[in-house]
Amino acid sequence: MKVAELVEKFELTVFSGEAGLQNEISGGYVSDLLSDVMGFARENQVWMTLQTHQNVVAIASLKDLAAVIIVKDLQPDPETMSHSEEEGIPLLGTDMETFEIAGKIYKEFET
Repeated sequence: MKVAELVEKFELTVFSGEAGLQNEISGGYVSDLLSDVMGFARENQVWMTLQTHQNVVAIASLKDLAAVIIVKDLQPDPETMSHSEEEGIPLLGTDMETFEIAGKIYKEFET
């Protein structure tokens, strides 16, 4: 599944990083602890978090993540969106709780 398909299917907001909407997604990772994501997230996963600062994009870039979904209708700050554009990593949003969006994404990848 591509990021653009995920955006359409779950009606996600695209804040920035449109250049990465064709990134392929291999699964998902949920954590609000940046060091946890650095240690355990895998390439091409979509990361679900409530963090909104620009370090989120730095870690997503470092780990070659497909996209970041910010939950609970939280909004990224302008620096975070700018960094997302520079890195080509989609920064997405939803009003859903982490549990809900993670469950929906999990269902897309269960075999």
